Amino acid sequence: MLKSPLYGVLGVALIATAAVVPGSAANAVDSPDISVTNTKAHLDQLQTIATNNGGNRYTGRTGYRASADWVKAKLDAAGFTTTLQSFSTSAGTSYNVIAEWPQGDPNHVVMAGSHLDSVSAGPGINDNGSGSAGVLETALEYAASGQVPKNRLRFGFWGAEELGLLGSKYYVNNLPSAERAKIELYLNFDMIASPNPGYFIYDDNAAGNGARDDLKAYFTSKSIQTEYVDVQGRSDHAAFRSLGIPTAGTFSGAEEIKTSAQATKWGGTANQAFDACYHRSCDTINNLNLTSLDRQIDAIGHMIWNYAQKDYGTTVPPTGDNLLLNPGFESGATNWTGTTGVITNSTSKPAHSGSYKAWLQGNGRSSTENIGQSVAIPAAATAASLSLWLRIDTAETTTSTVYDTVKVQVVDGGTTTTLATYSNLDKSASYVQKTLNILAYKGKTVTVRFLGAEDSSLQTSFVIDDVALTAG
Repeated sequence: MLKSPLYGVLGVALIATAAVVPGSAANAVDSPDISVTNTKAHLDQLQTIATNNGGNRYTGRTGYRASADWVKAKLDAAGFTTTLQSFSTSAGTSYNVIAEWPQGDPNHVVMAGSHLDSVSAGPGINDNGSGSAGVLETALEYAASGQVPKNRLRFGFWGAEELGLLGSKYYVNNLPSAERAKIELYLNFDMIASPNPGYFIYDDNAAGNGARDDLKAYFTSKSIQTEYVDVQGRSDHAAFRSLGIPTAGTFSGAEEIKTSAQATKWGGTANQAFDACYHRSCDTINNLNLTSLDRQIDAIGHMIWNYAQKDYGTTVPPTGDNLLLNPGFESGATNWTGTTGVITNSTSKPAHSGSYKAWLQGNGRSSTENIGQSVAIPAAATAASLSLWLRIDTAETTTSTVYDTVKVQVVDGGTTTTLATYSNLDKSASYVQKTLNILAYKGKTVTVRFLGAEDSSLQTSFVIDDVALTAG
């Protein structure tokens, strides 16, 4: 957590919590039990990264880049669409890791985040390995849960927070205004396993009071007393808050002193800091309270599971007739053009539904294959989306090099535009739905095309099924 001179002088602004007015998302679905064992294993890995890189994970140093690469690899393997966003700082280059679950309405984004960097003095396992590990494990468990979100879920792991919240500011400032408007809620988790913990809930953004109250109600349901806290803009929710985006979050305490009343309420030791190793070399894997960690990550899971299903209005893609013919390929190659033999009912690769699917590549040699279909998109459309189910099987073992790709393209006259590219790095053990906005082509007749390309090394199979183009 960023050190603030004002905060150090005044201490934390605490507000005694009174009656709870739960928000509309509270108790909408059963809350998950996020694995504290797995979360602790993530923290062990961050400690190992720090140990192997000069004892810290500070921006501009090898320990931070290794942390970012490791987090990204975990999310890639789980099926997230991830981005490593680089930006410059006084200490060198830093990175944000942004991960999005490829389901849910992209016009309504629920986001959670934490800063991934440490100070230069130590490995930063509580500050803020704890928040990062908790957000990471929640994302991984959501991916494995089979949940189908109503809203788009996005997770951010911020760089250079300790240099002045630089990563989250860079991310927000470089989002187009239309994309900023899609973020319905940002939840921040910065220090959640302090060794002498408290249970604080952010109370510094009126727009986020509904989420604040949902957090309060959740802890109350677990017989855990809480206090509201104004963290005075000293963590990564500040950039979102400044744009009017609802924010909330939790915090287990830093250098502030636990009072006798707080020790009576929460246990621990009065008249000592919540985290005596705050911003010090002793903020190691031994500087954790696993009970606090366990409770806090379950609260993260509760919020993600519930706000994933919150009704924010009209969803995308719009309902309506599929403009594509033979979208599930069950009539073989009828209505589709391109490489012969791509559309198949071979039992070597399962279809998403039915028997037929489009199987691009998997040859293990340098080649390209494609299929496509011409389609007219109504001029009166106010929304238009292309969706597909994609499974990627690969023999490539690398987690960092793209060898084989499939591109989703729109051919408009003599112009070909690639809407998305997926590769061997996006491998998935099951089908994943992809949804893309094609409203820019309303009033035109275009060709939707899938182009697979493979090099001469190990094989990658791109299997596509149940394609839909809807407009409304």
